[in-house]
Amino acid sequence: MKLSLKIVLFMALLAATFTKMSAAPDPNFYIFLCFGQSNMEGNARIEPQDMEGVSDRFQMMAAVDDNRRGRKMGEWYKALPPLCRENTGLTPVDYFGRTMTENLPENVRVGVITVAIGGIAIQGFIPDSISNYVKTAPGWMKGMLAAYDNNPYERLVMLAKKAQKDGVIKGVLMHQGETNTGDPRWPGMVQQVYDHLLGDLQLKPEEVPLLAGEVVQANGQGQCIAHNAVINDLPKTLHTAHVVSSTGCSNGPDRLHFDAAGYRELGRRYGEKMLMLMGYDVKSPFNVPADAKTASTTVPGNDFPKVDSERRAYFRLVAPDAHQAVVDICGKKYDMRRDEQGVWCAVTDPLVVGFHYYFMNIGGVNFIDPATETYFGCNREAGGIEIPEGPEGDYYRPHQGIAHGQVRSIYYWAESTKEWRHAMVYTPADYDLKKAQKKRYPVLYLQHGMGEDETGWSKQGHMQHIMDNAIAAGEVVPMIVVMESGDIKAPFQNNGPNAFAEYGSSFYKVIINDLIPYIDSNFRTLTDRDHRAMAGLSWGGHQTFDIVLNNMDKFSYMGAFSGAIFGLDVKTAYDGVFTRPDEFNKKIHYLYVSAGSEENFGTEALAKNLRDAGINTDLYISPGTHHEWLTWRRCFKNFIPHLFK
Repeated sequence: MKLSLKIVLFMALLAATFTKMSAAPDPNFYIFLCFGQSNMEGNARIEPQDMEGVSDRFQMMAAVDDNRRGRKMGEWYKALPPLCRENTGLTPVDYFGRTMTENLPENVRVGVITVAIGGIAIQGFIPDSISNYVKTAPGWMKGMLAAYDNNPYERLVMLAKKAQKDGVIKGVLMHQGETNTGDPRWPGMVQQVYDHLLGDLQLKPEEVPLLAGEVVQANGQGQCIAHNAVINDLPKTLHTAHVVSSTGCSNGPDRLHFDAAGYRELGRRYGEKMLMLMGYDVKSPFNVPADAKTASTTVPGNDFPKVDSERRAYFRLVAPDAHQAVVDICGKKYDMRRDEQGVWCAVTDPLVVGFHYYFMNIGGVNFIDPATETYFGCNREAGGIEIPEGPEGDYYRPHQGIAHGQVRSIYYWAESTKEWRHAMVYTPADYDLKKAQKKRYPVLYLQHGMGEDETGWSKQGHMQHIMDNAIAAGEVVPMIVVMESGDIKAPFQNNGPNAFAEYGSSFYKVIINDLIPYIDSNFRTLTDRDHRAMAGLSWGGHQTFDIVLNNMDKFSYMGAFSGAIFGLDVKTAYDGVFTRPDEFNKKIHYLYVSAGSEENFGTEALAKNLRDAGINTDLYISPGTHHEWLTWRRCFKNFIPHLFK
């Protein structure tokens, strides 16, 4: 019996020891106490983006019961807004937590406890004055005070003690002061709250900094802006206090509360300040790594845009009066962040190598980044950035030690459309040499895609460098290359059953009746079909099929790069030309179709159908690229060695 009792006592002791060990606080669970008035409880409407992308590592302890969301006071939950009470809005704490989890190691969690009441004075958090403050509080505040049992300070301490069983308190966030605007005693009262917290929770001041955010500035018109001078003096009274600037944080119409964008930015600033104090590196558009280099597409004299070694692009824009700015690139919109001087910054996710159009946007209006070169794309002038390849991209870069051709701008009269038209013409390096004055050259007519223009192949595509390098290497026959707008600069208009067939079709008579005769009359060309080729990218590939296959007496080489050739019936298309493979293969010396591996344009299926019909078809797939200029540079490079041989 005694032995049994000893065993029972031993088991009880073991269980108690195990419980104590299992309940030890997690040193990698960082907890932050947040208090204040309406801007801390959150006054802006919660938007869909605020409910997305919240890490499971970011948690909140409910400070009150929230029946709508099934939250119980004192329990931890994923930190989805609202973080304060049931009917509150977005708060700086939301984006403080996001910023922390984005920058802290993956094994670190972040927990927040938010106790805030709209309109409360700092006296409402001082233990010795709370009772009197509650008695004299305005009627509209009574319900909010009651939610915390008329003692918000005690609620914060009670929850903090509970949280200390789970993790480690690392800091205090405060946004308060509007109700105490201009009161010189405010810093001393803040210190009283802070000192009481440290004492009640047995915390060391050097391990628990206090962050105090400035109030709304509203471009100097903030309702309580005078209090910012008092807030900025807080570190003189409380040496572990640090001020978070609200300069440039946008506000609502009352000039008292921040709007959603303002809360996001202020919250990020709280997070970045805390991370800096804790000794962590901060991922921020303002922190540009040393390996970032100015993009080759940047206007000389500007430092940005830049691209780092991980292919992230960094953008900057000076717009001190803007309330929100966005960078739109590669199908994704990035919110820019404003610093205290009115400079907006953004950093992208890693981008694929190659050339990309992009726009900036303020107030819903797209515009071109003033710091970037412009390119015609997307049916208008656009900004563009080059994400550089390594040495594998040398084929489209200019090189010393070789001869370089020219890209000429010409205007010619088109009788077919009764208008002056513009084209770009590449001539190889030896074209103007005295020894070549009697030499004649084959011609490639090269078309761009929908929404671009005749400058695309030379500016975005670097075709002249590709030609120069290939000719210098002896891989390509020197040739003239002609690039025209093709009447596909304007947006496609789906305005009838024939819209697809008609888009860009006005160019068909121009190239045959006007452009080719002009080129043959003004340049030293070989004018027979055996020395004339046509190729194009995307819709330019569609035009190539239409023009060449309806004029096989004038062309003998053709290529389509990501060609918009959809629903081609090899039995009926172009008067059944593909049903006569012997005739076709005799007339067309080389047919080339190509695309990027990631664009799913149906090019491989097209090549198979043509080959099954007996048509000699060469296929090239660019590895890892989409419907983009890097694909088409590669396609062009692999196409031109097969011409005129």
